[in-house]
Amino acid sequence: MKVFRFFEYAYLAIMLFFIYEAYTEWGQEGGRSFLYIFFAVAAIFMFFFKRRFRKRFEANNRD
Repeated sequence: MKVFRFFEYAYLAIMLFFIYEAYTEWGQEGGRSFLYIFFAVAAIFMFFFKRRFRKRFEANNRD
């Protein structure tokens, strides 16, 4: 189950990358900063979704 935990934290790393990209392109004309912010929010959602799924999966395996 370490693979599931790895992918949880990979989503956090992806979120940090997209936040950095949004910050660097914020003032540019025609920048994609809002798209990067959307992907960062999606990565946060996936982190919590995967965490909940993993905990539920581990609880089912214990029973």
